[in-house]
Amino acid sequence: MNFDAAREIMVDSQVRPNDVADAPIVSAFLRTPREAFVPNSRKSVAYSELEIATSEGRALWIPRDTAKLIKLADIKPTDIVLVVGAGAGYEAALISHLSETVIALEESTQLVDAMAERFAALNLDRAVAVEGKLAAGLPDQAPFDVIYVCGMVESVPAAWTAQLGDGGRLVAVVQDQEGTGRGTVFTRAGESIAARDAFDAWPPKFEQFNRKRAFVF
Repeated sequence: MNFDAAREIMVDSQVRPNDVADAPIVSAFLRTPREAFVPNSRKSVAYSELEIATSEGRALWIPRDTAKLIKLADIKPTDIVLVVGAGAGYEAALISHLSETVIALEESTQLVDAMAERFAALNLDRAVAVEGKLAAGLPDQAPFDVIYVCGMVESVPAAWTAQLGDGGRLVAVVQDQEGTGRGTVFTRAGESIAARDAFDAWPPKFEQFNRKRAFVF
């Protein structure tokens, strides 16, 4: 299979038509081999308009959703970025072409080691894989210019927004109480956090960030 050609078709049919034509983001997608981040049995469909499970509880989103959330983050070349729940590391790899440094956070040693190997094999020297609890973020490395969340959540932990620098952005797909997922950017200004919805999406969910259910008699 010609993966280079498939990558170009993906960009032209799934990324650009969805209002993501920014040259740096398009270039990042063209430079990042999506097939390197999916199981061998799924490589033939790596560039299809599909969600692809990469490990238990982790998946690559459809390219459209990933592209739109990256655009929403407004990543600059000088930014330090934290990717929460990085999974196989595809989003971190994309972001490494847009930022100064990207830290990919995962809870499993196995996932972290596999990401580190992929980053090294692809010569992504701006990307580093780190092990830690997702809910805690990475306070020792804060503040961050951008925090990118790789799974839909119902709630955003205060620990994440607390780790944003002034002017920092956290982007995530947040599911509301009606079940609709919305690509959302949270921006810090001093001690205040403002949120803005930008697009609808229903990517795979991080269940550990569900809202606590109220008990009803």
